[in-house]
Amino acid sequence: MNPLLLLCAAVLLASILGSRLSGRLGIPTLFFFIALGMLFGTDGLLKIDFDNYQMAEQVCSAALIFIMFYGGFGTKWSAAKPVARQAVLLSTLGVAVTAGLTGLFCRFVLGMGLAEGLLVGAVLGSTDAASVFSVLRSQRLNLKYNTASLLEIESGSNDPCAYMLTVTLLAVLGGTARPGQVAVMLLEQIVWGVAIGVAAAWAAGRVLRRWPLQGGLDSIFLVAVALIAYALPALLGGNGYLSAYLAGILLGNQEIPQKKNLVAFFDVFNGMMQILIFFLLGLLVFPSRLPAVLLPAVGIAAFMTLIARPAAVWALLRPFRAPAAQMLVVSWAGLRGAASIVFAIMATVSPAYGDETIFQIVFCVVLLSILFQGTLLPAVARRANMIDHHGNVLRTFNDYSEETSVRFIRLDVGVDHPWRGKPIREVSVFPGTLIVAVLRGNQAIIPKGDTCLEEGDALILGAKEYTGQDGIELSEIQIDPDSPLVGRTLREADLRKDSLVVLIQRQGQDIIPDGESRLCAGDVLVLYSRHGA
Repeated sequence: MNPLLLLCAAVLLASILGSRLSGRLGIPTLFFFIALGMLFGTDGLLKIDFDNYQMAEQVCSAALIFIMFYGGFGTKWSAAKPVARQAVLLSTLGVAVTAGLTGLFCRFVLGMGLAEGLLVGAVLGSTDAASVFSVLRSQRLNLKYNTASLLEIESGSNDPCAYMLTVTLLAVLGGTARPGQVAVMLLEQIVWGVAIGVAAAWAAGRVLRRWPLQGGLDSIFLVAVALIAYALPALLGGNGYLSAYLAGILLGNQEIPQKKNLVAFFDVFNGMMQILIFFLLGLLVFPSRLPAVLLPAVGIAAFMTLIARPAAVWALLRPFRAPAAQMLVVSWAGLRGAASIVFAIMATVSPAYGDETIFQIVFCVVLLSILFQGTLLPAVARRANMIDHHGNVLRTFNDYSEETSVRFIRLDVGVDHPWRGKPIREVSVFPGTLIVAVLRGNQAIIPKGDTCLEEGDALILGAKEYTGQDGIELSEIQIDPDSPLVGRTLREADLRKDSLVVLIQRQGQDIIPDGESRLCAGDVLVLYSRHGA
């Protein structure tokens, strides 16, 4: 048990180091997770023997649920709406065209059977949201013409289409589906996936608004919702990944309590799922077996990057009069990732196919895509003059509020407060601050000029956050019962001359002090000081 815990800790610490290095080197973070798994695997330094495809498929499929859910939950629909039609076309018809062309390449150039070639194309048909988001966020890659939102919607929503194609082709290879049955299978996947995803989002939103959950229970609730959104349609023959994605995007764009905290939770949780998937996939692969499939993998990767993906993008975006530079960047941003490898494992463990060669090929293609396409994406965008220097790509995500420089403070209006009984227009607020809300009882009042302040009101003031790096810090001092400061006022207290008491914590209460505030035993003084002063 203890060696396993140490291994988990080592993996997490190494993943953090890899994330820091990726930002400096411009390489997508997910490449480091895969490389870490390979380093720990059978052919690596630690020689961990792991070749259980069934277990890997189950674990990675479960982790993919949350990646799909958060792919929707973190998408800001208001930013994506202008390019939603183009994104949906790319995530459906674009996947089909890319998969079909890749299948034909595998058949006529690599000599595979047609069904097998189409299966390879279907497995590799989708782009990877985690890889695309990683590049956009880490490089602050704001693109013209709403291209970041286009890529966000497309990469987040095209995995369900690739999954449908993969499942359908496995059924055809297994001889369990005829043309008529294939049509019914596709219809069932879409209908159940859409219906249950929408219903889950509607029901979960009502629950969260009507019965707000505290103490992190809302996060646990949404984890359960994501699992239900996937498992229920899957039991009925529907597309669980489509349902999870729809539930995520509909919930993420509703007005629900503690939404900022929920986004922060799923951002961390999603990061853990990415580490789990990519590390496990790296652990599963045998690098010594990759040279045997390297040549066909390089051929497939080059064909998809230079021909199949651009052909699909040009065919679908040209009717919208998309600029050539935008289509070039969208074509290059077709990064392959975790979903493709997970679908390849599904094919490997399926009785209809059962050949691990597809896993080795797809793994190589994904590795090449993340390493070369992902690394060169910023350069391609700059070369195509697609960088918008006046925008902020983080605005396209639902957690953009975390990047704001505005912070809030609370001010209570007591019986002796000079503002009591005055309308807000007569209150002299310190320049640079603004009263943004008045909390009165259980109500939050939007303040107007004629809003009269009453005893017991709590004012929420907004001001610009201090973000300097000047060594300014807060420290605490506790007043012991035998301290000579007990009973003295702050004016009389002999405290450090380079510090200012900004808060007194007394028996669960926070007191804003002045010079006449008298100190008591047990008080905790919060001091503001300049480090090294």
